[in-house]
Amino acid sequence: MTDIARAAPTRRGLLKTAGALAAGIAAPALVGVCAARADYPDRPVKFVVANTPGGPSDIVGRIVTAALDQSTGKTFIIENRGGAGGNIGMEYVARSNPDGYTILLATNAFSVNYGLYNQLPYDPYKDFVAVSELASSPNTFVVRAESPAKTIKDFVALARANPEKYNCATPPIGTTPQLQLELLKTRENLPKLTDVVFKGGGDAIQALLTGTVELSSGSLGAALPHIKAGTFRCIAVCGDSRWPELPDVPTMQEAGYKDFLFATDMVLLAPAKTPTVDIKWLESATLKVLATPEMKDKLFQAGFLVRAKGADAAWARVTKEIVMFKQIIDQAGIAKL
Repeated sequence: MTDIARAAPTRRGLLKTAGALAAGIAAPALVGVCAARADYPDRPVKFVVANTPGGPSDIVGRIVTAALDQSTGKTFIIENRGGAGGNIGMEYVARSNPDGYTILLATNAFSVNYGLYNQLPYDPYKDFVAVSELASSPNTFVVRAESPAKTIKDFVALARANPEKYNCATPPIGTTPQLQLELLKTRENLPKLTDVVFKGGGDAIQALLTGTVELSSGSLGAALPHIKAGTFRCIAVCGDSRWPELPDVPTMQEAGYKDFLFATDMVLLAPAKTPTVDIKWLESATLKVLATPEMKDKLFQAGFLVRAKGADAAWARVTKEIVMFKQIIDQAGIAKL
């Protein structure tokens, strides 16, 4: 074989050389991609609250984002997008870029709306994935301190005797506070008890403060500061036990309303197709801050109990409640929207 023949590259040699070059180019590129994802989040992560400021999800969101800021050194912000029973904010997140930077802080309205609306602008099963549970607060019935109603039965008697005078503020249609009022009206035959629906729990509380309504049906968290201040009186708790700070307030079950259990639960959901690595990072970071004694105390003082559960448990509860609330809506004969 001549020296020229030895120097001439073979087809196999060319392919091996090309492969090596390709690998050399691709490897740094792949490293760059991994490094970019490892930096997540490298800009503010937005938690979208599908209600107005001051309601239970807004309160929890601001407590949790502040803790995440401190724990991770990253930036988390709240964006309120209330209206249409939460559907405006939910659709916004469903249609957002699934890049891990737009997250839905959802309440039970996410599960309720499937059975309440004839048509939704998103698919709760297909358009979202779970990140983690956050917190839960028992629902309540609350009046102003000067109200003659000392118990829920007192209020029912007053509303029955003066049906044109008494009304009740609730968060959006489809929230658990709104559903529990409809259930109370059905069980007590109070068709004239007007449900004054607001965009969020904060607005509903403000209506009670200003005397626009006689009763508020909502989460304990939104009402608790006013109860502690003596401005409001809680006449019933809708949880399975009395709230520790309100030992004299009976549950609805103790007041004679069987199976009257309603709460406001908070969960983080992300748009479908959000990178799994980002979901896992956010799940881990959130569960870490929820496990701290400081977080448990802050949420308890605001009327919430920590529910530190990961993505799988969160999704299991949400999907189970979709079926459960549809049954409640159908059995109560609540008109579809």
